[in-house]
Amino acid sequence: MSAPDLTPALGGTVTAFSVGSATLIAERAGSGSGERAGSAEGAGSAEGAEPAVFLLLHGLGMGRSVFVELARRLDGVVVAVDLPGFGAAPEPDVPLTMPEHADLVAAYLSAEGLPAVTVVGHSMGSQVATELAVRHPDRVRAVVLAAPTVDAGARRVALQALRFLHDTASIDPRVVLRGVREYLRAGPQLVRKIRATVAHRPEELYPRIAVPALVLRGTRDPVCPSVWTRAVAEAIPQAELAEIPGCGHETMIRDAAPAAARIADFLSRT
Repeated sequence: MSAPDLTPALGGTVTAFSVGSATLIAERAGSGSGERAGSAEGAGSAEGAEPAVFLLLHGLGMGRSVFVELARRLDGVVVAVDLPGFGAAPEPDVPLTMPEHADLVAAYLSAEGLPAVTVVGHSMGSQVATELAVRHPDRVRAVVLAAPTVDAGARRVALQALRFLHDTASIDPRVVLRGVREYLRAGPQLVRKIRATVAHRPEELYPRIAVPALVLRGTRDPVCPSVWTRAVAEAIPQAELAEIPGCGHETMIRDAAPAAARIADFLSRT
């Protein structure tokens, strides 16, 4: 296996972490003095407190590079991850399940000695974030589930693919090009990764999330319908739902400012 590419995507420090054949790439950036999100305080630490630590988990076929703008707007330490077989992370022998992704991330957090994190998961990353919060609650302070998948009423690969195509038709071409690049990097196991994502049942785990949670949805997101995201928020004991007007499934990728502002407001009350 060739050495993984440790080129920074967020201007931070990049490391590789492995357990068996599974390797994740983690990039640490930020210092607790991030750019403010609109008129809200930066999404993170209160004055005089230890910097918040944000863990950013990407969606299917993506990588940590999609979080460039969001990371810049979060006030604290940001750790953005390429999960095994995505972004710059090499392919494992077999694509990981959502629980296996969560266990690997938890092992990384433990090895780095990081405090409990605010985990921000987008799309498939929300499924990994959910598993992390349930399987390793000591590692999680709060959860942000952005465009959470997979809609329990549409758990079919073909239907999910159609919804993604519908969403893509309305996205900024620059975002589409970035997505195509990341999907090409996702490698020959992409179909198996899609199946692992669609087969996962996060709705069985939501009631077991014991930390505050924010569920984010773009009002134009066909992948995560309003009825589904409301059900997600209602299933989590300490959750609230926020919608971002005019945004699709990419939520915080195309324009991170609204999402960062909502995260800041959420954390100021937890």
